[in-house]
Amino acid sequence: MCGATEGGLSLEGVNVAKEAVIQGQVLRGDEPVPNAYVRLLDKSGEFTAEVPTSATGHFRFFAGDGEWTLRTLAPKADPVDTRVVAAVGSVAEVQVAI
Repeated sequence: MCGATEGGLSLEGVNVAKEAVIQGQVLRGDEPVPNAYVRLLDKSGEFTAEVPTSATGHFRFFAGDGEWTLRTLAPKADPVDTRVVAAVGSVAEVQVAI
């Protein structure tokens, strides 16, 4: 089982009380975008991490408290920046439209 559930990623095995989770899905129209890259940039714009999207367009980061920017890079699309606020004890769900 891949851990993905309809409507988002499974949080099984994740101690949300001790983590600030940023997760979501990249979509083109109603279609998920696999093999896109989502970068996590800190509030000064500094690169922190990057993950590829899954076959269902999903991604997840474990971040610290504060403001972050998700920069999404996908084939045949301009980069998309999305601001998000992460907080320990919660999950920030993000949908990125390209």
